[in-house]
Amino acid sequence: MAATPQIASNATPLTVLLSAGGTGGHLYPAEALAEELLARGHRVIIVTDKRGHAFRGLGDKVEIHVVAAATLGAGLMGKLKAVTRMSGGVVQAHGLLSKVKPDLVVGFGGYPSVPAVLAAQMRGVPTMLHEQNAVLGKANALLADYARVIATAMPDTRGIKDKNTRKTVTTGNPVRAAVLSARASAYVPPIERLNILVTGGSQAARIFSDVIPQAVAQLPADLRARLDIIHQCREDSIDATRKAYAASGVKAEIKSFFNDMADRLKACQLFIGRGGASTVAEVTAVGRPALYVPYPGHADQQQKHNAEAIASRGGGWVMLQQDFTAAALAGKLQEWLQNPTTLTTAAAAAKACGETGAAAKLADAVEQTGAQRLHKRR
Repeated sequence: MAATPQIASNATPLTVLLSAGGTGGHLYPAEALAEELLARGHRVIIVTDKRGHAFRGLGDKVEIHVVAAATLGAGLMGKLKAVTRMSGGVVQAHGLLSKVKPDLVVGFGGYPSVPAVLAAQMRGVPTMLHEQNAVLGKANALLADYARVIATAMPDTRGIKDKNTRKTVTTGNPVRAAVLSARASAYVPPIERLNILVTGGSQAARIFSDVIPQAVAQLPADLRARLDIIHQCREDSIDATRKAYAASGVKAEIKSFFNDMADRLKACQLFIGRGGASTVAEVTAVGRPALYVPYPGHADQQQKHNAEAIASRGGGWVMLQQDFTAAALAGKLQEWLQNPTTLTTAAAAAKACGETGAAAKLADAVEQTGAQRLHKRR
């Protein structure tokens, strides 16, 4: 793949529209890029779906607009409904583009990003795509042929057509400034206590609420007494999860959402969660050992590839969902509690995998592409 483009620091201010919605895996890199672009003096506009409240941390520094979007549902009727809703979103995006006149539109994958990017391509506005995963997602694949630049988090991202490789650059996966600042916090070896951070707030992540408390209950009492668990789970699972931990006498904090994730990662000595691209990027940016249990529902197994890229370098472990049983996890926890140096070594390896300059590299690519647009206007 081509080298990351460079641009002078005194670049002409641009109006950049970021299109991102859906899960944090798409939202957080967009937020990180927004922070970098704002710091460089550019105007940032965000187009998102109904879950765009995740951008509230940017305050009034950006304009946030919501357009209709949908993920393709099951069956013919589900797909027709999604296409109909998406078409409405494209119409809304056309109106917004006419109003704000962006120099560039950047899409972050996932179907909620499609309406604004597609509308921009139809109007001849330059577009960039950012792919967070090791495999090009379906939405980005749909838009790739007409994008000016495809920025990837990892080298040799799978699924990019040969004709598109010449416009592909590797920038890494941008990490939010608050999380990146936690990188300076040294890892504390879990000699006396082990602080475990678990994330899994989606329907598909209910398995963490089922398996982890059971695994903890199987540990000897002296090892259970050394555990501090921070567990994010679905709202409807909180009571049952809290009772399960309490029955084992384990100290646990259970919530459906943590708005101080940087602090949670800083204190964390072991992370357990899915292998989404932004999850992997944030955990490695801070430098914390992790047990990744990739979501098995993606046909391209993108989370498995993301996690294996870290595990292969010693920064964590991958346990497929069919192998993620209470007995198997209890065995792992006992091993780590009895040999804490294993986690300390993995923490150092994870930190070596962490990307610290991705937001700047992606902003450089944005400035170069936007500068080409301004030059043609003159």
